[in-house]
Amino acid sequence: MKQTLKFCMVSTFYPPYSFGGDGMHIYRLSNELARRGHWVDVFYCEDSFLLMNGGRPTAEFPNHERVRLRPLKSGVGMLSPLITQQTGIPFFKGELKKALEEDRYDVVHYNNMSLIGIKALSYGSAIKLYTVHEHWLVCPMHVLWKFNREVCTTKSCFRCQIGGKRPPQMWRKTSLMKRMLKHVDCFLSPSRFTLQKHLEMGLDIPIRHLPHFLSKPPESTGVSMRHRELRPYFLFVGRLEYIKGVHNLIEAFKKHAGHDLLIVGDGTYRETLEAQAKDFPNIRFLGKLSQDNLADFYPSALAVIVPSICFETFGIILIEAFSYKTPVIANDLGALPEIVNDSNGGFVYRTEDELLAAIQKIAANPALRNELGENGHQAYLKYWTEEPHVRQYLDLIRSIDGRREKKLKAVRGEHAFQ
Repeated sequence: MKQTLKFCMVSTFYPPYSFGGDGMHIYRLSNELARRGHWVDVFYCEDSFLLMNGGRPTAEFPNHERVRLRPLKSGVGMLSPLITQQTGIPFFKGELKKALEEDRYDVVHYNNMSLIGIKALSYGSAIKLYTVHEHWLVCPMHVLWKFNREVCTTKSCFRCQIGGKRPPQMWRKTSLMKRMLKHVDCFLSPSRFTLQKHLEMGLDIPIRHLPHFLSKPPESTGVSMRHRELRPYFLFVGRLEYIKGVHNLIEAFKKHAGHDLLIVGDGTYRETLEAQAKDFPNIRFLGKLSQDNLADFYPSALAVIVPSICFETFGIILIEAFSYKTPVIANDLGALPEIVNDSNGGFVYRTEDELLAAIQKIAANPALRNELGENGHQAYLKYWTEEPHVRQYLDLIRSIDGRREKKLKAVRGEHAFQ
């Protein structure tokens, strides 16, 4: 296989035209591949972001010179993602089909395909990978969160879509999904939990576990000088939506006024959460912070708490905490306990009493806090930095290429004897 590869990343969202962790993972991977000498084209749907965001992004995300952005913009605006959502077909995205079918790429890596269209998996003959950043392949609502009140354990997709004010995707009743998935050489899951969940829900696909990664942060000098005046605090970082479970965290800290809870992030549920925390000065909302400002809060925190009440597919905040030698406390749901158990870098809880007990243990024992943080950091270096991720990623591509070449030689041999 060639030493220098040409990749095509395909995703509905890519920074700054993105909202969450899937876009950031594609951004990190694309630029890491570019730094290693590969070429990367990134196709993403600008129409979809503008439809959902209501305006253009304001943040900036610089890319390596070998990363070329290919935004998909149609002349019909929101009509493009709406028709794609209803049909699973990349209408008004002819540029993508042309590029993939011209076989310009060695590897095509699909990501969030919800508003790109599942039919795009059939384009071209390059090696094809697909990362399941969320549960969209088995859940039209993406997150296995049923009727906006509980995790999904039995399917009621039509009623759930109606209740969630989403147009039902009737194409899912056809064979389109099954036929398109056969075009992918290998699916990648960031956690063993998510891998198993896709298989349990009926997908018959080749899938392997490949955790997400974070680049190493600058060397920390210890507790930030700007935060020495703060009382001991625990930290939440993430979107302020109901499924993230921050309301449960607030209730716990109402009963634990001896330490502060700092909440970093923004979202549609923020106003409700602020009203819930009113009159409790130990609970503070800091809003959305830049990565540089956020980096000051991680090392000083007693622990980072991740209280999600949905099936998280990974838990990037956990490994971000570990990168700063900060331990974690995570709800025992989805992929979160997997990361804690793999690292021995914190505690897992199931009830509020267990959460409060974990808070008390870490707050009362600085040596334990530091030990857990160091455990997490060593696991982060071993499993969740760019080096192990990219090594496994490229090894997989070489393996697929080898299998394809072997199969091709076998076919040629059969023809030679005919």
